[in-house]
Amino acid sequence: MRIARFSRGDAVSFGVVNGEAAQPASLTITPIAGHPFAPFQLAGEPVPLSDVRLLAPVLPSKVVGVGKNYADHAREMGGEAPAEPPIFLKPSTAVAGPRDAIVLPPGHGEVHHEAELAVVIGRLCREVPRERAADVILGYTCANDVTDRDLQKKDGQWARAKGFDTFCPLGPWIETDVAPDDDRAVGCTVNGETRQDGRTSDLLMGVADLVALVSAAFTLLPGDVILTGTPAGVGPIVPGDDVAVTIEGVGTLSSRVVARD
Repeated sequence: MRIARFSRGDAVSFGVVNGEAAQPASLTITPIAGHPFAPFQLAGEPVPLSDVRLLAPVLPSKVVGVGKNYADHAREMGGEAPAEPPIFLKPSTAVAGPRDAIVLPPGHGEVHHEAELAVVIGRLCREVPRERAADVILGYTCANDVTDRDLQKKDGQWARAKGFDTFCPLGPWIETDVAPDDDRAVGCTVNGETRQDGRTSDLLMGVADLVALVSAAFTLLPGDVILTGTPAGVGPIVPGDDVAVTIEGVGTLSSRVVARD
């Protein structure tokens, strides 16, 4: 099931998306009553997806990032992967939706794309054992962990480099029919050129172990997001670029890059 958050006129709702993603004209969305973090019912007639604006699929209380979780990416950044990946937080204000702009602030350094599989938490939880991780996951979405490399090096920690407004695009929807151990392609294109081409089978710490690791440190709330790490191929983005993150079996998240005046 694909669950999206959308606006139509002044109303914002969650809905279920149906149709073939490869045939955009076939896609429809049917509103649901309430939210997807509890049993829900359909609450309206389907409308063409093209008639609504897709929003970020959740508004998380926190986005938990995972660094150096692909060996090839750790090497391209000049090091080896640690025994346990570093954990960091991106503020909720960094979240942007499908086709929203990635806004580069004045005085920014070299800004990179980072395509990632994102885990959406479905219920309040903490200290989740890895064998129960699937019980607390609502589904998966695409993410771009946008990062200012110059600030990352300058600050020696990652909060500012990864935390600017719009530096965490999410979408286009949440796919619930994915298992934690499914092998999925993770890719990124910039202006149609392939930059990243990895697979989740290359994650050094898999989804279930990440849920256990993160929930041992933080209480997770419904809608919280865990970014699982990025494969090799990260690179610069500049104003005017079109960036697309694609997760096999989940969807494609497209963003445009602009400069803030």
